[in-house]
Amino acid sequence: MITTGRAGPFFVSRDFLLDHRASYDTAVSGFHWPVQEEFNWALDYFDVIAAGNRRAALHIVDEDGTTTVRSFAELSIASNRVANFLQDLGARRGDRLMLTLGHEVARWETLLAAIKVGVVVTPATTLLTTADLQDRVDRGRVRHVLTSAANVSKFDGVTGDFTRIAVGETVPGWHRYESATAAAAVFNPTSATSVRDPMLLYFTSGTTARPKLVVHTHQSYPVGHLSTMYWIGVRPGDRHWNISSPGWAKHAWSSFFAPWNAEATVFIFNYQRFDAKAVLETLVAHQVTTLCAPPTVWRMLIQQPLGDYNVALREVLSAGEPLNAEVIEQVQKAWGLRIRDGYGQTETTAQIGNSPGQVIKPGSMGRPMPGYDVVLLDPDGQESDEGEICLRLEDRPLGLTDGYADDEDF
Repeated sequence: MITTGRAGPFFVSRDFLLDHRASYDTAVSGFHWPVQEEFNWALDYFDVIAAGNRRAALHIVDEDGTTTVRSFAELSIASNRVANFLQDLGARRGDRLMLTLGHEVARWETLLAAIKVGVVVTPATTLLTTADLQDRVDRGRVRHVLTSAANVSKFDGVTGDFTRIAVGETVPGWHRYESATAAAAVFNPTSATSVRDPMLLYFTSGTTARPKLVVHTHQSYPVGHLSTMYWIGVRPGDRHWNISSPGWAKHAWSSFFAPWNAEATVFIFNYQRFDAKAVLETLVAHQVTTLCAPPTVWRMLIQQPLGDYNVALREVLSAGEPLNAEVIEQVQKAWGLRIRDGYGQTETTAQIGNSPGQVIKPGSMGRPMPGYDVVLLDPDGQESDEGEICLRLEDRPLGLTDGYADDEDF
């Protein structure tokens, strides 16, 4: 265990949760968020675990069988190059960069690089329309855009003074992302990173009103996702697959911070259209050990003869909405594994969940995760056995956003 340097307190808290992953009462009562004033997760933590580390950090499999693997060491160096590349293009601490990519290595490299530089990333799904992109560029005060060459046409009608970077083919008027390979392999930060500096700017789904802009800091997401790591039950050396669309918060939850907090491999199967049989075959072929999927995916998977697939899974999870009992029962019958629910919001990391090794009450989404003090309040604001999920803030959870950004006060 590393206990020196800026990452020291983080390692102490992380290793405590790993050691007590199946002992809920001990984990909750003994866990303490690391107290720090300066911390850069990519520089102080990721680069530390990546030094000389040839284990796979990222493993992407495409439908045609093409496999792309990057080790921790390779991603550390590549992100250094991208960080220097971004700075050469004028990116500075506090600038906002819209990242709209699919499951491409550049996505992980860029997010690491932006954290190192101090650039605030606003992730966006590739499904957004030109009007959506214009709104995000304007309200997000975006100064840099990084997308794939295949997606640049959506920006033809987007106005604004922002640097344009495209991954893939050369596009007139756009900087080519691959030019970053010529940048220096060593990155030297210009200053230390305050844990209160903004790091991510997420737009909410906006189902009832215009999307809000959720600010996460260099503390709230990287450190806050220790609670998500605990809920998943991911261990060092695991192969974790989170079936989630890039651009949404859940992707950062479980396809970036939580597995890498545990020094596990992020596994991705790239497909154009969901195919339950192909997903199950991929689980077996690549010996995935932990799987998180939305209820819609689980409902499609049980249409297949699950018992015919000799999976290496140890933990199976679901999030987004309650999962019906029939699905849970069929998975347990076939694999001897019980799907565990979890709950959180764009504004938080995992707040509530059924953690590994615990007795699961049917219909329950679980109990408060370590570091979260949860209470249910009735319409009158009184504690109740039923009500709205609320957080006590006397001991503020690190995974809670610092607030919303808008044009006036951020």
